[in-house]
Amino acid sequence: MTEAGLVQAFLRSKGRVLSQEVIVLLVTLALCVIFTLTLPGFATLGNLLTMSNSVAILGMLSLGMGVVVIGRGLDLSQITAMAVSAAIVCQMIGAGYPVPLALLAGLAVALLIGVANGLIIAFVEIPALFTTLASGLLVYGLARIAVLDGFISYIPKGNDAFLYLGQGRLFGIPFPVIVFAVLAVLVHLMLSRTSIGRFIYAHGDNADTARLSGIPVRPLTVFEYTTSAVIGFLAGLVMAAMNASMNTQVINSTLIFDVIMVVVLGGISLVGGRGSVLSVVVGAALIGTLLNGMIIMNLDSNLQSIIKGLVLLGAILLDNFLHPRNEETARQGD
Repeated sequence: MTEAGLVQAFLRSKGRVLSQEVIVLLVTLALCVIFTLTLPGFATLGNLLTMSNSVAILGMLSLGMGVVVIGRGLDLSQITAMAVSAAIVCQMIGAGYPVPLALLAGLAVALLIGVANGLIIAFVEIPALFTTLASGLLVYGLARIAVLDGFISYIPKGNDAFLYLGQGRLFGIPFPVIVFAVLAVLVHLMLSRTSIGRFIYAHGDNADTARLSGIPVRPLTVFEYTTSAVIGFLAGLVMAAMNASMNTQVINSTLIFDVIMVVVLGGISLVGGRGSVLSVVVGAALIGTLLNGMIIMNLDSNLQSIIKGLVLLGAILLDNFLHPRNEETARQGD
């Protein structure tokens, strides 16, 4: 047995004690202790509330991405779906349209993006990386030309019920955290308690075997990407309510890479068929804590990008080590 095989056997022999989720959770706790001791203001109530809100947004996006990655896919258009659909909602509310109508319009846009991605990937069989990258650019360009009035869409005053989604508290807990928790429970139940969830794991583990066993792989692919886009829309609503606006320039930020870091670091393998909602929760906690610490340290944006790039590369290498690709995996087109 090779040295890597011996290490993997050792980790498996330790069971859940040395699972990736537990390791990530321990690293997060260690970071919190270090930042508390070294960064003035990190452990303040205001900063903890700010961090919890950012973790909630990151976590919601990662739940949608997690569903796609478990099915061995990748959705680079998720931030576009989030920003464009939420910006349309804000703009329609600002123009005087009823909030329910604006929400339906935003949801329709997110559904259209998700369904289009799924159909192209499943039936035209263009790789997910290229499909979602192209669809994200296309949708944002069309929205800027034909729909949106500017980069930022504002929510006018008087929409307190909508703003409560991002600024309210329930029993002292920020409402975005509650939304994330509820969404996490729903996704967990879908993945672990329904036939669709079992099909998604089977699809990611071996698409050919899943197809031969009678699983409708192509409609399932459409469902996975639609779920990612709709969850992105919900995260966009919370973000818009939190800031009373939606800045579509977030599409050009590194947020999509933060989401991928959360998913892979938490334990959802890029090979597919592995991971859970717990993976997303611990991954979001780690990346949220790291990003918050870098902001407090006022690190240069270029240095932040370098650190995040190293973390992402490390996460991919860790995933490759824990879940090595064999000949069968390679034949399925990673």
